[in-house]
Amino acid sequence: MKRGKKYNNSVSAYNKTQQYEVAEAVSIVKKNAVAKFDETIEAHVRLGVDGRHADQQVRGAVVLPHGTGKKVRVLVFAKGDKVSEAESAGADYVGGDELIPRIQNEGWLDFDVVVATPDMMGVVGRLGKVLGPKGLMPNPKAGTVTMNVAQAIADIKAGKVEYRLDKANIIHVTVGKASFTEEQLADNFQTLMGAIIKAKPATAKGQYLKSVTITSTMGPGVKVNAARLA
Repeated sequence: MKRGKKYNNSVSAYNKTQQYEVAEAVSIVKKNAVAKFDETIEAHVRLGVDGRHADQQVRGAVVLPHGTGKKVRVLVFAKGDKVSEAESAGADYVGGDELIPRIQNEGWLDFDVVVATPDMMGVVGRLGKVLGPKGLMPNPKAGTVTMNVAQAIADIKAGKVEYRLDKANIIHVTVGKASFTEEQLADNFQTLMGAIIKAKPATAKGQYLKSVTITSTMGPGVKVNAARLA
């Protein structure tokens, strides 16, 4: 793949093979985020587990202390008193059965997170083929299947992020924006890593953190010293 001049200049500014301490890695990534828009900063964590086995799945959610810098649109599936509770808590959309055809047939997906009360999961389950592949299905481990919808919405709006393994046993999570201070990005990153380390399956053998990289939307990845995180 042919890279642009800015990207190549960024790569030449640091050692691609070196593993950096968190503060230094964040500093390099922030300096290399030179696009004309506020780039997203992401962490990519490769784990020494096999996600094909249920007892080695790593999934959960954590509230980043400084948020993600992104406005998150929340859809809540609820009924009864929980509808007004969700609306009062700041949900962008609230509904039930009437939303099924809109999502299934019209392709409406103008939301970033879906929350559902347990009694609505039968309804939401019908959207599995649409929401599942996009990582939008509510899940108890992520705190998005709950009767306490107000708290769930508050956490999401405050910067709650979900982490989960992809098919290559890598976790990809946003940790902020290039406009954040280095301290804010480092705080968010350390909070995320603390949650991932705490979520280590009891059945995981050998090295748990295989590799940890921080990158910006348009910039190159910078390796973090994983051994110092564990």
